[in-house]
Amino acid sequence: MTSIKEQAAISRLLSFLQDWDNAGKVARSHILNTFIETNQGKTAPELEQEFSQGASLFLVRLTTWLRLIYMTGSCLDKLLKSIGIFLSAVSSNRYLIEFLEVGGVLTLLEILGLEKIKEEDKKESIRLLQVIANSGRKYKELICESYGVRSIAEFLAKSKSEETQEEVQILLDSLVHGNPKYQNQVYKGLIALLPCASPKAQQLSLQTLRTAQSIVGTTHPSIVDCVLKVLRTMHLEVQYEAIELIKDLVNYDVCQALLKGLVALLIPSVKETSKLQPKILNDSAVLQLTANLPVFLQQAAAAKAIGRNSWRRVLARSNTSVAEEMLHLRVVHSLMAAMGNTDHSNSQRQASLTLEYFVQMFPVVEEHVRRSMGEELYALFLSNAEDLYMKIDSIQADILAANKVNVSKALSISGVSYSNMSFYLGPCGEDQLAYTTYFQKEGSEGKE
Repeated sequence: MTSIKEQAAISRLLSFLQDWDNAGKVARSHILNTFIETNQGKTAPELEQEFSQGASLFLVRLTTWLRLIYMTGSCLDKLLKSIGIFLSAVSSNRYLIEFLEVGGVLTLLEILGLEKIKEEDKKESIRLLQVIANSGRKYKELICESYGVRSIAEFLAKSKSEETQEEVQILLDSLVHGNPKYQNQVYKGLIALLPCASPKAQQLSLQTLRTAQSIVGTTHPSIVDCVLKVLRTMHLEVQYEAIELIKDLVNYDVCQALLKGLVALLIPSVKETSKLQPKILNDSAVLQLTANLPVFLQQAAAAKAIGRNSWRRVLARSNTSVAEEMLHLRVVHSLMAAMGNTDHSNSQRQASLTLEYFVQMFPVVEEHVRRSMGEELYALFLSNAEDLYMKIDSIQADILAANKVNVSKALSISGVSYSNMSFYLGPCGEDQLAYTTYFQKEGSEGKE
């Protein structure tokens, strides 16, 4: 038989549950407020003691109400916080299973895709998913099996709150750790986020991709193209993360494709650079816009990435295989062409700084650059590579843009080799010739 004390506790529980069942939205909101204030941080045994061993009876009411009202958003923040008290309590595995058995994960994921739901409520949903994911491998797998990666990634791309986006990053990072069955799915989802319109989402995706790449080990073929396109961004924090990822990818099987892509970006296609030509000729105000033309931003970022990759290896006293590989890809020719891009000063500056490294590192490069530039221009270059773009005139810019330097041919003839990985890239293509011709033409028109 139960004691008088136990009977009184059960009576209080039944009365509380009856009050909840009979309450309207306003009254339930007050009940939730009181519950959150008095039970935040309690363990599962403490919650059971509070509810006379009947805490699950209240949890099932919360989950039932969640299913009924989540599409309207009414009291959703308090409801999710209340459920969070149960799920995050120490020794709460029983509550977690009860929540999942009624489709809790699917409900949380559906909340993320509803336009009418407030951002703050969606953030609470993400936090509950974090709690579930952190409970173990099988729970991470359940989220992924419920098409969770897609829902979470889409929400990250669309979210307007940086704080919420950072919570999503924490969730994705959790899903990629200790989840061998679906870690590739998370990895591909992060790659798919790179072209999105949100700079913050791009930044966080790139950060998490670095972790995911080290866990997955193998690379996806699309990652090279996606990360190179991110270099078109105007946001320096995104560009920084992209370059950091490029540094990591150099150590994987996509190294050659990545280096080839970076070098190719130094000489944009004439199709890209000619898009603004008629506008520039007709409207002087448009000249200010050329500084932000994505293809030139990409050009400057590529020069910066090449320089950083090279310098990092020199400072580490490691081998020069990456730098030599780029020499065979005619990086010197491409850097000098970028230095002649008078439409974008940062491209000139970054290309000049990177070329300075190659000149100092490889005597054969120094010889070819000196011969191509001429003594006067080369002296200016040696005196201050970073500020060279401010000192050169239109003729010197033309010399740089139209250079024919081919260090790779000299390396092949002399048999110079610093590594086993090298291949010969033929003469520059039509796009490169058209690009340099375009700058020559612009320079001659300016002189007239």
